[in-house]
This record gives sequence, C-alpha cells and structure tokens, in this order.
Amino acid sequence: MSRARLGPVSSAHDVTDPNTWGPAIDEAVNTVSRGGLVVLPTDTVYGIGADAFDADAVAALLAAKGRGRQMPPPVLVPDVRTLDGLATDVPDDARRLVEAFWPGGFTIILRSQPSLHWDLGETRGTVALRMPDHPAALALLRRTGPMAVSSANRTGNPAARDAADAQDQLGDAVGTYLDGGPAPGGVASTIVDATGERMRVVRAGAISLEALREVAPVLDVDERADETDEIGDTDETGRAREAGSPAVIAESADSAESTDSADSADNAESTESADNAESTESAEATEPQQGGAVG
Repeated sequence: MSRARLGPVSSAHDVTDPNTWGPAIDEAVNTVSRGGLVVLPTDTVYGIGADAFDADAVAALLAAKGRGRQMPPPVLVPDVRTLDGLATDVPDDARRLVEAFWPGGFTIILRSQPSLHWDLGETRGTVALRMPDHPAALALLRRTGPMAVSSANRTGNPAARDAADAQDQLGDAVGTYLDGGPAPGGVASTIVDATGERMRVVRAGAISLEALREVAPVLDVDERADETDEIGDTDETGRAREAGSPAVIAESADSAESTDSADSADNAESTESADNAESTESAEATEPQQGGAVG
C-alpha cells in the first residue's frame, strides 16, 4: 500500500547550523516517511532524495527529474556498516576503497542484495552506493536510513549548487528543501564499478585515479585489461561494462549534468552525474545508468 503523498506546497528550511537544524531535519524526515521528496545538500552537489524502499516515491523522484526507469538513482547511506545490508559479493578491494574514501566523493557500484524489497528502476541487480561527507545529509540519513538520491536538477540541466537553484528547477514536486548554503564540492563523485572481473572507473570525479590505485587496482575509464590477462582484454572490458551497465548509464547521465554544474560554477567563481550522481547521489548524486550517485 502506498503512503499518502504530499500536497502541492513546498517548504524550505535552513540547515547551516547543527545547533538549530533539528526542526528542519524533523520536517524532512516526516516528508520522507510520507513518501515525499526532499532536496538536501551534499559534499558534491545538491540532491533530490526519497525513501529507497518506497517504489512510488522513487518513481516520483524520477518523474520530478524527467527521467525514466532505465536510469535508476544511486543510494546514499549513513554509515559504512550499511554496505553489507544493501550489497552482496563485495570484493575485498572494493571494501578497501570504501574504507578509504567514505564518507566522501566516492560511489561504488555493487551487486544488490537479492532479498531487498525495493524498486529503484531497471538496475539489473546492481546498486550504486555512497556515503556523503556532509553533516546535514548524514543527520537526515541517520534518521531515514538509505535514500535514493539523484542530483537536484531536471535532466539535461546543470546540477544545483544551492537550494534556490534546486527549487527553481524542481518546484513543488519536492516537499521539503534543506538549505545548507552553497554545495562545498562542486565536483561529482568518482564512480567505480565493482561488478565485473576488474574494478573500473566509470566516471572520473572527486577522487583521482592515482588515489584509488594507492588503495586497490582499478582500471581507468577507457583502459583495457592487459592483453596477457587470462580473460583477454576484449572480454574483460565487455564483462565489466555489461555487468554494471544500469549503474553506469544512470551515473553517466548525472555525470554530464554535475560536471556541467561544476564547470559552470568554476567558471562563475574564477571567470555534474548524478546521476554519473553522490553525489551523485548520487549521488543521480552527478550521476551512468544506476544514477543520479548524487554527485
């Protein structure tokens, strides 16, 4: 049974001060519990989020962005310990990357737990996960649990860097806007697909390839496996991309949005994806097909 939807009136709340944001977080939690949508700040770009286990709410999130089920959103989590509750067959190297770069601008695509009762879209059994490094986002996630979160923008537009921009794009489709000031990052999360034979970057972002490789072996976006590899580089490349394709596609989409956002912001200041995502997000947060990691 679906829960009652919010009415047409949106509300905006300041969450810049942990000492005073209690009522704002309460309102956002109530919105999520009623099946509504929330815009929240993250460490990359702003995200639009919903209860990850409410199929109607996730569908509303995709509709608000003008996106279909073929581009599912990523899921933001409040704690590293949530990983094994949502994903299965997690490679040891993937765990090392999570331990090194969570919370932060790092999204990992994994096989989702088959027992979970959720419908994020056409995921083909994968899920893109990220733990954001933003106090207000974490405060909300600790109350709501995992949220499907994509970059706060209409598909094709740059990801919002502040709550006002998000509200301009999404309007009354969102029940509660949490205003944490300008997003501090502006660079989409790096997305790594860990569902293939080799881990591979599917979107470059906040965490450099060099930093990733200091922790675990990761192929670059267009890098082919060594020809001497027993799998063979053509087969290896194909397997990695096919296995994680839903997550890859959605996150790639938000990647373009969040990257555009980050570029625009950088141009504005000195002159994103997504769903890749974080932060896209992904956190999609910028978000390839499993998206909108916000940022």
